Amino acid sequence: MRIKRCHIKLPLETEKTIKNYSAKSSSSTLTPQLESPIEFIAPLTSAGQRLDQLLAQLLPQWSRNRLQSWILEGRIRVDGHIVSAKQKIWGNEKISVYPHIVSVNEAHTAEAIPLNIIYEDAHILVVDKPAGMVVHPGNGNWQGTLLNALLHHAHQLNDVPRAGIVHRLDKDTSGLLVVAKTIEAQISLVRQLQQHTVKRDYLAVVLGEVKQSSYVDAPIGRHPVQRTKMAVSSQGKPARTHYQILEAFHGCTLLRCSLETGRTHQIRVHMHSIGHPLVGDPIYTGRPRKTSPFMAQFMMQFPRQALHAQQLSLAHPQHGEIMSWYSDLPDDMDSLLQALRSKQISSSHGTR
Repeated sequence: MRIKRCHIKLPLETEKTIKNYSAKSSSSTLTPQLESPIEFIAPLTSAGQRLDQLLAQLLPQWSRNRLQSWILEGRIRVDGHIVSAKQKIWGNEKISVYPHIVSVNEAHTAEAIPLNIIYEDAHILVVDKPAGMVVHPGNGNWQGTLLNALLHHAHQLNDVPRAGIVHRLDKDTSGLLVVAKTIEAQISLVRQLQQHTVKRDYLAVVLGEVKQSSYVDAPIGRHPVQRTKMAVSSQGKPARTHYQILEAFHGCTLLRCSLETGRTHQIRVHMHSIGHPLVGDPIYTGRPRKTSPFMAQFMMQFPRQALHAQQLSLAHPQHGEIMSWYSDLPDDMDSLLQALRSKQISSSHGTR
């Protein structure tokens, strides 16, 4: 879908919703002075789509379940009318969305957690996330997350869905994340991610000696048996990862991986699928081959997947200028590479 054909107008500030709003009252009258709608024109390329499907594509910062509930509540209207989730869209309809912004008191709490912020202005901020920090609360991690830290750092994020988080890194992946500080910035960043114009480069140490730079183009979906895992699946969503050899070692390779899409565990799943799982990956595992027992044990004991989001480039939501940020390799991955290089040198000397 060509999202750029969708003309979205956002309010400068969205007021918080009335707390005693009844979810069952689909015919209730919305109060314009309390809520300003997000309005856009349905693109012609959406012809034949259901309303809820189109909204899930255009507004992915909100879950599909939430959007469907808003349709039932009358908070989403087509040409001014309350409709069902199954309503067909044919293009050029005016769609109005009256978002129910959940306040921090209802969902998340601010926590004074240090953040390594490498850039910030009135619209966005860029965080260098350490390994071990969960990005968004859930699955038993309800405190100590990046979201909790962001709410403490910038209180206006209380009124931005998901505290402005538009993409994620796995708990044990380190590196760069961009966060939107306004709904306008969030819409812009989400659109850029959908159009694959955000450049995201990772450094990855993978098992095995990769022969040549290439790419993996394989759909990714939930594993059919182990539901906490992802897998290459014909039923999954399209995913493409480019990889470039940066340095070769005995038994492993340093790669630069670039994402075209942003599926869950994408690099980890794709590299595992071609026989080169990441060093230290506890889920998509593999055993070192063609290396000494000492180095094999060293790599097996690396405490996390050796993956670091090193570079991030995007168009600034306000003025459109392309901006780029870089993150230094964290100490644990730097030590891993130093050990691999040292072993490489000693091995070459031993063969003379």
